Amino acid sequence: MISMLTSNSTIGFIGTGVMGKSMAVNLQNAGFSLAVYTRTKEKAQGLVDNGANWKSTIAELAVSADVIITMVGYPSDVEEVYFGEGGILENAAAGNYVIDMTTSKPTLAEKIFKEAKARGIYALDAPVSGGDVGAKNASLAIMVGGEQQDFDAIAPLLHVMGNNVILQGAAGAGQHTKLANQITIASTMVGVCEAIAYARKSGLDPSRVLDSISTGAAGSFSLTKLAPRILAGDFAPGFYVKHFIKDMTIALESAEEMGMSTPGLALSLELYRELAEKGEEDSGTQALIKLFEE
Repeated sequence: MISMLTSNSTIGFIGTGVMGKSMAVNLQNAGFSLAVYTRTKEKAQGLVDNGANWKSTIAELAVSADVIITMVGYPSDVEEVYFGEGGILENAAAGNYVIDMTTSKPTLAEKIFKEAKARGIYALDAPVSGGDVGAKNASLAIMVGGEQQDFDAIAPLLHVMGNNVILQGAAGAGQHTKLANQITIASTMVGVCEAIAYARKSGLDPSRVLDSISTGAAGSFSLTKLAPRILAGDFAPGFYVKHFIKDMTIALESAEEMGMSTPGLALSLELYRELAEKGEEDSGTQALIKLFEE
């Protein structure tokens, strides 16, 4: 087991999208040696220009890193990078760490943990919340599932990327916590968009309305960070609509597996699917307002 991470530790990072790139930059800024792989090399070019070592395959990255972080798109991508031919688990060395920070299925996190443990590899699921802003500012909430001793060893690394890092329980617990987070956001985003549409319809200045309600009982990340983007007509993705649909779908399926009803989540998922069908799947989640102001 790694007793203490040092700046000499090599961190392998797979997936440098909207959030992953900023997370990787923060690791570089903390002095870690970084190896990167992503399906589109251009997305990692800035990191490479800043000193990261580009790896042309997952296998090449896995054998070169002490810790491997994955931040990819969908559970199918997670499955592929960990279990596919030339994947992480068949190439990472015993005693090293793998951390999946993708929002994925709790059952898949448990599968990764079991296979990793059989190979002497330490695995954690550690999905994040905070969007592009949190990733850039290293202020992400990081929800972790895994064993206590592995969390203790890797926590300093996680604190480079986030300021709220909590071990929630055994393997899969991080993913379950992230799904609870997404369930909360799902209904919140509907409320934020309805509130802005209502304010405009009633003749109010929605910016002044936000000044009043964002500091009261209605306050939330969505209201404080995303509502101003709505007012500015900025629908660039801090978090993609298509990825939010993925998260909500996983959450709904997990809830159904536990025999519980989530009507707020179901409604939000229905609305976001409608939004995606209108061509907004690559927009930020704040684009939901477009359904209320057609």
